[in-house]
Amino acid sequence: MDVTMPDISTLLPLIGLLMLAGAFAGLLAGMLGVGGGIVHVPAFFYVFQTLGYDSPHLMRICLATSLAAIIVTSIRSVMAHNKRGAVDWSILRSWAPGIAVGALLGVLIASSLRTTTLQVIFGVTAFLVGLYLAFGRRDWRLGAEMPRGIVRASLSPSVGFLSVLMGIGGGSFGVPLMTLFGVPMHRAVATAAGFGVLIAVPSVAAFVLVGVPEGVSPPFMLGSVNIAAFAVAVSMTLTTAPLGARLAHSMDALVLRRVFAVFILCVAANMLRKALWG
Repeated sequence: MDVTMPDISTLLPLIGLLMLAGAFAGLLAGMLGVGGGIVHVPAFFYVFQTLGYDSPHLMRICLATSLAAIIVTSIRSVMAHNKRGAVDWSILRSWAPGIAVGALLGVLIASSLRTTTLQVIFGVTAFLVGLYLAFGRRDWRLGAEMPRGIVRASLSPSVGFLSVLMGIGGGSFGVPLMTLFGVPMHRAVATAAGFGVLIAVPSVAAFVLVGVPEGVSPPFMLGSVNIAAFAVAVSMTLTTAPLGARLAHSMDALVLRRVFAVFILCVAANMLRKALWG
């Protein structure tokens, strides 16, 4: 595929979009416990597609680049929440091995799937999570405390696996999961930010080793990660994640949940539209 670089009048608005998406992703990372991938993946996809790099490998590039940005975003978010004493480190330590294993399995599967398939997975899974957050009752519980033993051993890899297939940091699964097992909303949001680090670090290390054929990928690639998009996105999230954390602790838990739900449903619907109808 012979792709010529766009002129500056086309490139500048797209860079501006990436900066705006990065700022919004950082805000959501701090406020909702997500790593920002729910914003980054659609934004990267739109920008690369507009630049002419549409291919069966495009969604993989977006997932890998999103996860790379999540490393920085999640660390920044966890630090901000930890200053308020909201992070449950015992949950993070006990769930870390399973989440990391699931993330590596996710890279293996994502590397073998085409863009349209990954778009559908992203859209359907995000839509289900959004519906739960929108209509799920506050008093719904699967247990009084976070699961241990065989239940944790099966759930923790699932969180890592599904998060990599969506290019997200784990908050979209971690927040509902923790609240279903009795963790207060604000504490779940803070702890879920740590899930992002556990997911992104091993998966990005693996994605760096998985290359994309030349001619179908944007410039400045490191394996499946686009360094240019990563740098633009991260430059904004570093400043907005702490602001999001402050907003989270000043908002009512139910409002926080509804904001999260509406946003995820909109993003999911748009991704399914692109996958099914172009």
